[in-house]
Amino acid sequence: MTAVIYARYSSDSQREASIEGQLRDCKDYAEKNGITVVGTYIDRAYSAKTDDRPDFQRMIKDSAKKIFDVVLVWKLDRFARNRFDAVNYKYQLEKNGVHLVSAMEPISQGPEGIMVESMLIGMAEYYSAELALKVARGERENALQCKYNGGIVPLGFTIGKEDRLYHIDPETAPIVQEIFSRYADGEPAEKIAASLNERGLRTRTGKPFVKNSFFQIFRNRRYIGEYRYKDIVTPGGIPAIVDEDLFNRVQQRFEQNKIAHGRPAKEDVSYLLTTKLFCGKCGTLMGGESGTSHMGNTYYYYKCGNAKRHGKAHCDLKAIRKEPLERFVVDTAIKVIFSDEIIEQLIDLVMEAQQKENTRLPVLKDQLRDTEKRLANLLEAIEQGILTPTTKQRLDELEARKEALNTSILEEELKKPVLTREWIRFWLEKFRKGDVGSTEHQRQIIDTFVNSVYVFDDRVVLNFNFTDDAKTVTREEVLGSSAVDNAPPHPQTIRSGDVVDGTEREPEQVKAGYHYGSGILPFAIFNSVWYTRLSPVNWKSWR
Repeated sequence: MTAVIYARYSSDSQREASIEGQLRDCKDYAEKNGITVVGTYIDRAYSAKTDDRPDFQRMIKDSAKKIFDVVLVWKLDRFARNRFDAVNYKYQLEKNGVHLVSAMEPISQGPEGIMVESMLIGMAEYYSAELALKVARGERENALQCKYNGGIVPLGFTIGKEDRLYHIDPETAPIVQEIFSRYADGEPAEKIAASLNERGLRTRTGKPFVKNSFFQIFRNRRYIGEYRYKDIVTPGGIPAIVDEDLFNRVQQRFEQNKIAHGRPAKEDVSYLLTTKLFCGKCGTLMGGESGTSHMGNTYYYYKCGNAKRHGKAHCDLKAIRKEPLERFVVDTAIKVIFSDEIIEQLIDLVMEAQQKENTRLPVLKDQLRDTEKRLANLLEAIEQGILTPTTKQRLDELEARKEALNTSILEEELKKPVLTREWIRFWLEKFRKGDVGSTEHQRQIIDTFVNSVYVFDDRVVLNFNFTDDAKTVTREEVLGSSAVDNAPPHPQTIRSGDVVDGTEREPEQVKAGYHYGSGILPFAIFNSVWYTRLSPVNWKSWR
């Protein structure tokens, strides 16, 4: 994995040394977990309460370039202190295949906060999809009228400012005709490009011509007047620059010469357990890699970072296949978490968490109720004939206060939308009934509910987020658990001197949170470790 570090300090009580400390801790974390740091983004004297930070915005923009896998921060408050900025920009990073990781607090929020955040992301996706639908509808109307719908305008055309239609450019259209004619007559593409460059001519983007410049030109059917947008094709929808006979002769020669179109794009593979998958032997993060069999088939694996960097001498844990592991984690999460009883308890927790998160809205509503009560009392007094010189003034003041409070409440609700029980239930049901074969559905379940996954030689250990203090479960805590054969941890089963996973353990070494009897789940509680041992046959198929 590759990472960039984002560091920041505000102007109130911090200084340059704060940046040095953040960078040092982030680099230590990266080195320990086999992550290669490829760059840093630093904002000095900028508050995280706003997203108006130059290096922060540059980092978000650069995440789309696929040059790093992880954004590493010292703590999550370096990234954002406003939950909605955090949700928005974390969502943008995830869309670009980049994970946000905190060096000091890999997971700093409890499940309620994580679920609220995920639901807000879901709402953002909904509004984004709705906006995309409206845009698509407008673009389709444009396409039916053969209007320009964005993108680079092909050489030889211009777009009308008023009608948004394609028009022949009298200056560059002859260049296109010349390119087609010379190539159809047998002239090599390299020679055509060289002669155009000698005359000072350039491509649509202002660059010198090269052989590859002609690939899209020769394939572009707009040059014979064919308008095409997605599934809408209109012959004669735009003015033609070359005739069909010349175009077809170029296609024939183009195929005969088998002009290379360059290397195929690297397949975009999402390793969903990135930053959550750890080696059970040494505790190092596991990263994705691929291999090709002698039959030419490509397989994708997770491998221990220590083994990747230093070889089997440092860690001999075998690589594990990506697809079955991810599917197993998702299936187990659905099985463990989404019963009717647990869903109702999760809804209660989320509703409670919302009230804790927004402290201003309840105050405003209390003030509104008090104002409405005062208004009702005043109107009742007026109806009974109690009228003084200040009554009208007081009535106007209360009406103005009521209107101002209603406006403030509306603004607060728009800024931090309140999720209803029905909306939360719908969201949770979407996890339970969603397409588990969908990569995006798997990603949402893993990001929301999975705390960490540890791979051993004979088993996989899954840890789920069930606490307000849902920090990443460490390897030492996993080894200290008494869980075996799909059973949840139970400290009462540990006696002094018991050997667990080859290590002698004392009862006090088992975390107090590992127990039955309370919390969200009836069988496995806070930060519960859920062991799953696999049969040799199944396990072998994962390797």
